[in-house]
Amino acid sequence: MTKKNSKEAKEPELTDLPGIGPAVAAKLEGAGIFDLMSLAVMSPASLGDAAGISSAVARKAIQASRDLLDLGFTDGVEYAQKRANVSNIITGSKEMDNLLGGRGIESRAITEAFGAYGSGKTQLGLTLAVNVQLPIDKGGSNGKAVFVDTEGTFRPARIKQIATGIGANPEKVLKNILVARAFNSDHQILLLEKIGEMVKKGEPIKLVIVDSLTAHFRAEFAGRGQLADRQQKLNRYMHELMRMAETFNVAVYVTNQVMANPAQLFGDPTTAIGGNIVGHASTYRMYLRRGKQGSRVAKLIDSPNLPDNECMFFVTDKGVVDKA
Repeated sequence: MTKKNSKEAKEPELTDLPGIGPAVAAKLEGAGIFDLMSLAVMSPASLGDAAGISSAVARKAIQASRDLLDLGFTDGVEYAQKRANVSNIITGSKEMDNLLGGRGIESRAITEAFGAYGSGKTQLGLTLAVNVQLPIDKGGSNGKAVFVDTEGTFRPARIKQIATGIGANPEKVLKNILVARAFNSDHQILLLEKIGEMVKKGEPIKLVIVDSLTAHFRAEFAGRGQLADRQQKLNRYMHELMRMAETFNVAVYVTNQVMANPAQLFGDPTTAIGGNIVGHASTYRMYLRRGKQGSRVAKLIDSPNLPDNECMFFVTDKGVVDKA
């Protein structure tokens, strides 16, 4: 049996690597390293410290993990084939789906929505948490959602209301949403490791929602003197989100707070928290705001393949929809 065939037959584990036995693997998992990708990107020194092994053994294990994962360059055709398993989740509004390329938010990507209080960011997240459970032919991913709640915004009653609105079983829908309240930024970072553990154990998680992304970072690192520390920690968190989206083929939806930019004299001074670090890490960025007659407006600010555009949507008993 060739290496390729055996890899298809069984997903390689940490214990398949030279010098990594069950005891060392347990130490690595205790340090938050659960898969080959996490190990492959480490330095021999950091792996040696985490696992209590020599740098020579660490170097050999890292090289073996990179060989197994076949990390390196591929041509464009092969890359396109790898992206063939990207899935989508409808938003509930066809207009917003079209704004995002026609099929809603996508896996292996971070979709960020920023806007003022009441602009519909959380409501979109709750609607996506319901819609991800729909069959693939109905615009869902036939999977579960994880909701990382940093501001106490998750409401089971609202989930039941949206589920009832689309004709789904409200209790069953609620059961398929895994909720965790993050009480500080460290807890928020730790929860990403927990999500990785759950996926490894077979949970069919297809969507991760973080509402809101920056609340704890903003509260804990106040003032200009701590800005560099905040941005560094936020940068690490965003890269962990990106890695998780890519490794587990999940869609990531994050909401973000805003502030007024005092340097802008004309136009809308609203700007997202987190600066370029969040902006560059997010695959798709939408600015949500209130519109006329109870409507909301979503404006696509940044995308790797779509033009800037905007659409109108409404928030009703059924969640995010095209018309009230």
